[in-house]
Amino acid sequence: MDPLASPLAQRNPIGTHVLVGKGLVAGALANADLVGAETLQIFTGNPRGWALSAGKPAEDKEFRRQLEARGMRAFIHAPYLVNLGSPTPLTYERSAASVAHNLRRAVEIGAEGVVVHTGSFVSADGDPEQQYAAAMAQVREALLPMLDALGDGPEAPWLLLEPTAGQGRSLCAGVEELAAYLAALDFHPRAGICLDTCHVFAAGAPLDEPGGATATVDRIVEIGGPGRLRLIHANDSMDVRGAHLDRHQKIGQGHIGTGAFEELFAHPATEGVPFILETPDSRGADNVDIPLLKRLRATVG
Repeated sequence: MDPLASPLAQRNPIGTHVLVGKGLVAGALANADLVGAETLQIFTGNPRGWALSAGKPAEDKEFRRQLEARGMRAFIHAPYLVNLGSPTPLTYERSAASVAHNLRRAVEIGAEGVVVHTGSFVSADGDPEQQYAAAMAQVREALLPMLDALGDGPEAPWLLLEPTAGQGRSLCAGVEELAAYLAALDFHPRAGICLDTCHVFAAGAPLDEPGGATATVDRIVEIGGPGRLRLIHANDSMDVRGAHLDRHQKIGQGHIGTGAFEELFAHPATEGVPFILETPDSRGADNVDIPLLKRLRATVG
């Protein structure tokens, strides 16, 4: 039986961020198959550069066709450089152009959403409250028109906001600060949430305690409303809770542990939410995290 046809895989497909390499089909899909992924995430260009890589229409079409044939869901991660709260005008302009470009690419390749880090206001000088307010005004100015342009059709991609680990002057670190960020976007119906377990743990979420992951998702639903949690980046943490360090570890080999992921699989609000790994060696054929997550999923299925 096709593993993607199983109820568990439909409820919570498990995959990883894969390299595109030879292309969307010969590279990304082939790499996903190599590791037994049921879903995948990619960069559409250099994750540490500003170049906007144009797609190849024929390849885009074939990738989209294969996703549909497999019932497989794909996501795009925006480049790491994106920071819509930056006080540097050129960085802000490039960030806005990059997000818009990746949303267009999502439509072209059939990706379900684009993950964007929520950014920071960077500068250590001046009044932090004024800097924060100015940065959030920039976020609103850039993102609201893009969100409105997405429409509300079933194939419209989501903009997936990923809170950071709290390093530097973050605009949205952890779960609690999602409220102000979403409010700046008028709780737009195409603004979704990507929960990175390492990030929220680093920002203070008690995922290492029994019931902590459940309470964290409860709070996300309370803040954002039902259906806004669209993706989980499944990562353990090399560092302790509240360390504000974004250092991913293999599942069960860090300070979060496996119990949090069992709770995430069991939570009613994660029904239909894919789990994407960003852990060390998760792209390799001998990775241990995809099989482990599938076993944890089965225990609560």
